[in-house]
Amino acid sequence: MAVVACGIDWAQDHHDVALVDEAGVVVASARIHDDAAGLGQVLALRAEHDPAGGRLPVAIETSQGLLVAGLRAAGRQVFAINPLAVSRYWDRYRSLRGKSDASDAMVLGNILPTDAAAHRPLPQDSGMLQSLRVLTRAQQDAAWDQVTLTNLIRTVLRMFFPAVLAAGDRHVAALRRLFHLMLGKLHHCLQHKTVYDTARAFAEPATVAA
Repeated sequence: MAVVACGIDWAQDHHDVALVDEAGVVVASARIHDDAAGLGQVLALRAEHDPAGGRLPVAIETSQGLLVAGLRAAGRQVFAINPLAVSRYWDRYRSLRGKSDASDAMVLGNILPTDAAAHRPLPQDSGMLQSLRVLTRAQQDAAWDQVTLTNLIRTVLRMFFPAVLAAGDRHVAALRRLFHLMLGKLHHCLQHKTVYDTARAFAEPATVAA
């Protein structure tokens, strides 16, 4: 049977891909990384099994990210399916042994052949607008990461240096300095391909020199 849809289970650092036929059977599957090579794998897999010449629809649980932007830039029709809606479709597959990323991709792939009319594809935005969407999402993720790191540093200070927090608003500057110090240490490790060592990173200068 011909392949009719592609389902992609999206995660932070990897994605599971499933191509399904008219009977809902997975014809091809793969796990890819969230990078350009992963996008190339998806496009190659689709090209191998796509009878519609590039028109095979894609179902995924997000409208953001580099993978979605890459698929849209390649002219693929992408449907962003609400995760709550996907969870309701799982009622049809209770006989499966267990829920997994691969089975999620299969369920996503089977949504479009049966209920395509209930979902809308993402609009064909211009390349500039798609790039702006990716950048704004990256900025939002960075802002969330900053809040998470700030809360983590505040917790560490409360445990080991409570006097800093007792200083009131002045602890914000201390947090900023500590954050920049940690960021610099991590950048140094990445630059020189060395393993991060907390004891060495925050040791006294004489100790490091020794």
